[in-house]
Amino acid sequence: MNSDTYESERLIIRPWRDSDKPAFAKINADARVMEFFPDVYAQERSDKMVDICNQHIASDGFSFWAVDRKDLNVFIGFVGLSKFNAELPFCPCVEIGWRLAYEHWGNGFATEAAQFCLALGFSKFSLEEIVSFTTLANTRSRRVMEKIGMVDTNMNFLHPSVDPDSGMQEHCLYHAIKDV
Repeated sequence: MNSDTYESERLIIRPWRDSDKPAFAKINADARVMEFFPDVYAQERSDKMVDICNQHIASDGFSFWAVDRKDLNVFIGFVGLSKFNAELPFCPCVEIGWRLAYEHWGNGFATEAAQFCLALGFSKFSLEEIVSFTTLANTRSRRVMEKIGMVDTNMNFLHPSVDPDSGMQEHCLYHAIKDV
């Protein structure tokens, strides 16, 4: 397994541990955190996501990594890069994403970690383009995308995995392209 651990100013970005699973399940069960997702995740789905992320870290070198706060030495969520493929014109692609425990919002951690991972994607993993997407109403995530230098492509799309009756199916697509 790729055991690379990375550090930004205030965060440790690392492969997942089994001991992260209970805290991650709590994050995924929090309706505030999952406001712009179709559903909260049950423990089994949350645990499976951890296992899948570690499989991708082992095979690709990257995925959504676990994130710890250095000052508190505590797991706070995930950030990272993930291969994404669906019946969409911009696929296959590599997506950047994040999900942090509610009590750690508002401190710039998502922006710090995402900026770090975006740079890592272009430098270490030689990616040419990285995308991010969310439902239109998710202004907090859109703000993070803009803060890390991503640009709205103005190519909104209907996410195939989101129920049309949810009011969240229309998504905006942001991207960043490697500087030459």
